[in-house]
Amino acid sequence: MTEDFAGSTLGPTLRQAAHGVDVPDDPWPMFARRERRHQRTRLIRTAVAAAVGVALVGIQANVVPLPGWAPGIAVAAAPTALLDAPPRGALAGDHAWLDALRKRISAESPVRTDTPVGRWRIDSDRIRLVYGSDQPGHRVALVAVPLRLGLLSKETLVWYAGPAGGSADEMRYGGHSESADDPVMTLMQAGPGGFAVVVGPADSSVLITGEPRYTARGTLEYENLATADDTGVGIAALPATPLPSEPVVRVSRGGRVLYQGGLGGGPYAAIDPTGPEMDALLATARRGASLDDASLRTLVETALQDSRLPAAGTTVRVRWSGSAHGQAAALLTVQPEGGGVIAYAMHGDERTGWWTDLRLLLPAEGVDSRPVGWRVRGDDGTRTATGQVRVIAPPGAARVTVTVRGAPPAPVTFDASSAGSASVPPDQPATLTAYAPDGSVLGVTPLPPVEADMSGLPGDSPATRVTP
Repeated sequence: MTEDFAGSTLGPTLRQAAHGVDVPDDPWPMFARRERRHQRTRLIRTAVAAAVGVALVGIQANVVPLPGWAPGIAVAAAPTALLDAPPRGALAGDHAWLDALRKRISAESPVRTDTPVGRWRIDSDRIRLVYGSDQPGHRVALVAVPLRLGLLSKETLVWYAGPAGGSADEMRYGGHSESADDPVMTLMQAGPGGFAVVVGPADSSVLITGEPRYTARGTLEYENLATADDTGVGIAALPATPLPSEPVVRVSRGGRVLYQGGLGGGPYAAIDPTGPEMDALLATARRGASLDDASLRTLVETALQDSRLPAAGTTVRVRWSGSAHGQAAALLTVQPEGGGVIAYAMHGDERTGWWTDLRLLLPAEGVDSRPVGWRVRGDDGTRTATGQVRVIAPPGAARVTVTVRGAPPAPVTFDASSAGSASVPPDQPATLTAYAPDGSVLGVTPLPPVEADMSGLPGDSPATRVTP
């Protein structure tokens, strides 16, 4: 039935449609013409793509200039809080001097460095002053230099320094910004006529401090080298002799610290591990310590370097020595003449190194009667608190208790070395109390939290002092 339908019904229709199709006798010429058109189109597209690729490579390598209308891709390189601020300093209105400095920077600048994909180029017309002034013996300028590497663009902050009243040709490169994370720029030049300059946000307060001092009442104070309120600029003159320690910068706004860190540079007075002062100090510290000489010297040097105290005039005592985590351990104190007492707990060895478990600034009065404790951290690499606490009893204590907030005092059991342990949740504050044989209180010491950041000095944060 299907064959009859196709033959009787569809046959005439298909034959009529076939007669209406114009089929050339030889279809090859038409196919060849169409294929040549397709090949030409492919060649044109390939050539255009290659030209665009070459142009992009040339632009990125700064061989082909980027059109002025083409936007660059910003790469963070300088603190935006400073880039967005108006120019500050006496040189802000000296346009002739700034024009000369622009030409100098464009002709020769250390920030025009080669990279694996090309060379940063300077948009000289857009160089602008962030801060510039004359200080005693010096002219200092901080300028924002726009850089472009093909499609990439960024602004970097560059320091220049020269003699007071110096021309643009007398200004010398002093450093440039490395990160956009810190909202400040600092410049320090040590030696005769040395100085330090700090530029922060325009509405911030800047404090530059020098040598630290541990007071007898258990606080940390700094020598005030320079203070600037609400201007965002701090300038300090530095002594010609090597500084005893690195100056520290603190920039704040409305009571909130925006930045705190060292100025860098140097040189600084170094601790001499072989000098006669160190030998005399170690001879006193060695009394009653079960540590070997090499370990004791390492611990004392570490404590002095961390506290920035010299060997001369400093007293070191080993309060306890034993073991922790299967390694040698010790609790020692360092005290500058007439100052507070800094307790250090450490464990380790000379082969694998030493861990600092505690840094705590204590008042000098009654320090010999205080129990001292620290939270034991895990040795899994994270150094997080485990909930265990190591407690060292003071001489003459009959017992020591630990009081966790909201709980009754719990006794601490000690071994023959006067070291004990207790359990305190890592997030809970606690207090250690030592009692004499007659039941009177010898001393009370709060248990400090785990110190997360050890970059500052002991006593510089609530976690490293007991005095509010």
